[in-house]
Amino acid sequence: MATEQAAETWDHDLDDLFTDIGHRFGRVEPRRRMRAYVRGLLAPVARKNSWQLAEHAGHATPDGMQHLLSRARWNPDDIRDDLQAFVAKSIGHPDGVLIVDDTGFIKKGTTSAGVQRQYSGTAGRTENCQIGVFAAYASSAGRALVDRELYLPKSWTGDRDRCRAAKIPDEREFATKGALAKAIVLRALASPLPIAWVTADSAYGQECRFRRTLENAGVGYVVAVPKSQFTVGCPRIDHLFAQAPPDAWERRSCGQGAKGLRMYDWAAIQLPAVAEFDYQGQELIRRRWALARRSVSKSDEIAYYLAYAPLDAGVDDLVRVAGTRWAIEECFQAAKNECGLDQYEVRRYVGWYRHITLAMLAHAFLAAMTAQAREKGAASVRKPRSSSSLWRKCGDSWQLTLPDAPMPTPTR
Repeated sequence: MATEQAAETWDHDLDDLFTDIGHRFGRVEPRRRMRAYVRGLLAPVARKNSWQLAEHAGHATPDGMQHLLSRARWNPDDIRDDLQAFVAKSIGHPDGVLIVDDTGFIKKGTTSAGVQRQYSGTAGRTENCQIGVFAAYASSAGRALVDRELYLPKSWTGDRDRCRAAKIPDEREFATKGALAKAIVLRALASPLPIAWVTADSAYGQECRFRRTLENAGVGYVVAVPKSQFTVGCPRIDHLFAQAPPDAWERRSCGQGAKGLRMYDWAAIQLPAVAEFDYQGQELIRRRWALARRSVSKSDEIAYYLAYAPLDAGVDDLVRVAGTRWAIEECFQAAKNECGLDQYEVRRYVGWYRHITLAMLAHAFLAAMTAQAREKGAASVRKPRSSSSLWRKCGDSWQLTLPDAPMPTPTR
């Protein structure tokens, strides 16, 4: 349970955050609604859509919250930039890792921007959903989501009338998830976030253009690749490690998991250098690696990685960065469960960006408060806020809790 002093600190720091981003709203009404919206996202509201967030804020109707997401004049990209500065200040560290991944948002119908039947890793199958490409920042101090882009399939970008109905800008053309990830990474590298490494799963790691972007930027990476991936001057990566002697495999931890340390057998090979990217003049400044991660209990389950690293980075560093990739899954889970990342009911393009950005801001605030509490040796700070809703979850059902009726006045 949070102490009264911790709760006061929580409120004070949240007000400071609102003050920092308040200038992004030209009028007082949307500024106040933004504050109420984010406070609602942080509160134990049953479902964090405009209706229940408005009810939590004491509004008679959801009109104000819906106006904030649809028609009010403010740019969610400005809030994203402020969010990145806030994360840099609160949990930034020189060992910081930027993690790229996507997540699905299950939706009904055909009018929500970008929705179609497509594979969702969240559901583990093909579903009618929207897909968002995200970046999370992770350091020894904490982790938080820091950027987002909505993926628009060709079924959308090829139908401009449909795009206009969903308020998708005319200039928004089709872009692969890899291209969206590249744009996100370049923005992050230009932000105040101290980024030493980038990691991603094989959907992004297998793209040569994505890896070249990181090499041109001079940032290290450890990215997963499929077993059929060809390596620099070498055969397929799975064939490469099939030749590894038994002594090449060493048991290492790639970080803490839900059930303790994540232990795997790892093998690493240094790859030939590429003159165009790995040298500065005549001096070698980066090394290329191939890694394999083998399950301890199932030796036929092997994952593969390509890495681009400073000269002083060893295998333990590469393994640590590879293991950091799970942090974005934890961010997705926390942001959805705690901050309503996936509980929006907006259909238009701008509404998606506005809700998602404010939910990310709420999640980043929780990450900052957790880091602050850990620094002080306390438990995570999570101030409970009672919902004004009369609906309460009771087991598997909902109940409407009404105040007791007053006792009738006795008559003589």
